[in-house]
Amino acid sequence: QKRPRLRPCTPYGVIRLAAEYGMKLRGLRATVVGASNIVGRPMALELLLAGCTVTVCHTGTRDLAAEVGRAELVVAAVGRPGMVRGEWIREGAAVFDVGINRTESGKLVGDVDYEPALARAGAITPVPGGIGPMTIAMLLSNTLDAAEAGAKG
Repeated sequence: QKRPRLRPCTPYGVIRLAAEYGMKLRGLRATVVGASNIVGRPMALELLLAGCTVTVCHTGTRDLAAEVGRAELVVAAVGRPGMVRGEWIREGAAVFDVGINRTESGKLVGDVDYEPALARAGAITPVPGGIGPMTIAMLLSNTLDAAEAGAKG
């Protein structure tokens, strides 16, 4: 399937980060926690294009822990601090925490309960400093691609 010229920045950042670390996505069982139009759904489409088998979890998902536990790759994008618990993570899974939340004390945290997840995950992105910078990089990449396409006419 043909990929669009300009891709959604945050999902594309996840894909590019995985590629930079040599992750082979084809055939992986991926779970996206969050079904928003901004990140969740576009993320699911990017993972499908990469050859993953994708499950999208949302407010109607009955057993979120089981869905996350089956995944070899988890993308958390719900906007709720610590919603994805560390003990749900499958041993060795790759975890991409897209969430960015501020606690009552002002600390920035993701949607994944980081320390317990770190003990189980094969790879995990921190918040801050993980997917946020990749989102910015992909925005710049899209801007350059659009400018080059415009210059060609």
